[in-house]
Amino acid sequence: MATLAPARPLVEIQSLRHFYGAPPGGHLVLDDVNMTLVENEVVGLLGRSGSGKSTLLRSIAGLIRPREGEVRFLPNEDCLDPSVAMVFQTFALFPWLTVLQNVELGLEAQKVPADERRTRALAAIDLIGLDGFENAYPKELSGGMRQRVGLARALVVNPSLLLMDEPFSALDVLTAETLRSDLLDLWSEGRMPIKSILIVTHNIEEAVLMCDRILVFSSNPGRVVAEIKVDLPQPRDRLDPSFRALVDDIYARMTARATAAQATRDGLFPGTGTAMVLPPKVSTNSLAGLIEEVDAAPFEGRASMAELADSLQLEADELFPMAETLQLLRFAELRGAEMILTPLARRYAQGDVDQRKAIFAQALLAHVPLAQHIRRILDERSSHSCPARRFRDELEDHMSPDYADETLRTVTHWGRYAEVFTYDEDADQFSLDNPE
Repeated sequence: MATLAPARPLVEIQSLRHFYGAPPGGHLVLDDVNMTLVENEVVGLLGRSGSGKSTLLRSIAGLIRPREGEVRFLPNEDCLDPSVAMVFQTFALFPWLTVLQNVELGLEAQKVPADERRTRALAAIDLIGLDGFENAYPKELSGGMRQRVGLARALVVNPSLLLMDEPFSALDVLTAETLRSDLLDLWSEGRMPIKSILIVTHNIEEAVLMCDRILVFSSNPGRVVAEIKVDLPQPRDRLDPSFRALVDDIYARMTARATAAQATRDGLFPGTGTAMVLPPKVSTNSLAGLIEEVDAAPFEGRASMAELADSLQLEADELFPMAETLQLLRFAELRGAEMILTPLARRYAQGDVDQRKAIFAQALLAHVPLAQHIRRILDERSSHSCPARRFRDELEDHMSPDYADETLRTVTHWGRYAEVFTYDEDADQFSLDNPE
């Protein structure tokens, strides 16, 4: 009985570390990342913003030189000179060039003769389904068509490895689904001149739909914390019980890590006490909407994270910070792949505006030390006011200025909503409206 030859390695990443800013105060983005990419596989990098996925992709592409570690391309008899091409999230087309001229750019940089450039570019344009638009400019194209141009520009240089940095996130749902399906068809039919694909995504379903292997990254710093083999045959059906089970399993793994992280103040909420880093862009409106969604039918207070993501059209990178914030405030518990509202959250969902504010204020002061600290200082001062700079400086003793600013903005938004304190942006000052 014949045995399949083992997949040949294409790229090795060994002990890769990278940080921004000068050590030792620099922000560590990637820490001790080790992985091997082999031929004939699609690998997904899954994790939330700030986990270093895009930094890793740029390190492999040679756009960033990592501070430590090594990225090695491994030649073999079929591929003596491995190469790489990248598809970006934001299309990155030159608006003054036509589709054909944009696709030819990489070949021009390689000093390929004009006739060969044109022939190869036209073939790539035809391959990705834009035949007839060679002389169009980017402004004449839809978002999906512009991303197809970016894909053709990457494929035309015949790379060994195709890197894709959230290639579908800037597209509407239907356009993304069409482009994703077309890309998978081209890959499975062997019509693309590449050996392997490495794709960054925040979308768990997208990762299961496309990838043969998924690497889950932690945050602060980014590390590979799980490797998941996807053995489902292509094409994959989102409604297949095996597909849904794998999606739920990944949500459960990421939720379990998040729950453990919260206990140690690592991950989304690093730091302790008033120095706890709070997530940016988690508004009280989004928290209220999530509570209302889980409280109502058909969930009735208990929902799977995957179902919530589908229902609210949220990616994991958007859903997890909101879910974990509800957990921090004791409005929800995360168990496996499920979110379960606490009785306090269900009272919040049924309350009027004033009742909701009172419940939120109670939770904020009980479980967010920075909010407690600001309120205590305001209560103690006879003027019941204090410059925000004081708290910003205190935070910067424990975190970067950017994190300090984001954390203070978050607690300010939450505190104003709950009427725990007010904030004057012009004066950059906290105060109490009705001091007791």
